[in-house]
Amino acid sequence: MTRSVLFDTETTGLDPLLGDRLIEVAALELENDLPTGRHFHALVDPQRDIPAEATRVHGITASEVVGKPLFAEIAGGLLEFLGDGKLIAHNAPFDFGFLNAEFGRLGLPSLDPDRMVDTLILAKQRFPGMPNSLDALCRRFDIDLTLRTTHNALLDCRLLADVYVELTGGRQRGLSLAGDKAQSNVAVYQSAGPRTPRPVRPTREELDAHKAFVGKLKDAVWVLE
Repeated sequence: MTRSVLFDTETTGLDPLLGDRLIEVAALELENDLPTGRHFHALVDPQRDIPAEATRVHGITASEVVGKPLFAEIAGGLLEFLGDGKLIAHNAPFDFGFLNAEFGRLGLPSLDPDRMVDTLILAKQRFPGMPNSLDALCRRFDIDLTLRTTHNALLDCRLLADVYVELTGGRQRGLSLAGDKAQSNVAVYQSAGPRTPRPVRPTREELDAHKAFVGKLKDAVWVLE
């Protein structure tokens, strides 16, 4: 099994080099690009104010992070969860930049850019010239956005996990052969959330050909409508 981690951050602003800090981080574990159910999530005290314009985006106020751990207190657990596989995010350079700034303040090494998988780039390659925000992709793939009123990091990760599956080929990656205990070659479907319907509609020619074929069979089990 190939392990990777999909993650998202919320921050006090747009530029860690100008003093903006991380206030929330969430990450989901994936195996063969499908969620396993394991996740990491933490609110962080940024040791500074949270501007109103940032709160309008993610909904997190200064009072909600008072008493939360400092980044130094969650860094070890976060690094352990991130592991050494692929790191997937939407507009990944933004999230990498903030995490690397926080790790740098602690004298910890930066995340290797070679591990980065940017779903925004994947989306632009697949849908050039179209809106490719997380909201736009969820609507395109018919993924439920009901709960997304602000940019909550953990919810965004769960939505992005479904988007990522669609961008990388769909749920067929969840098919596997049962092991020796089952003693049979049974395909097991591992569902991780809502799927975009993919109806198969036969053409009139295909329907006529099928009807003609079935008409030649003796005691056919098909019922022709």
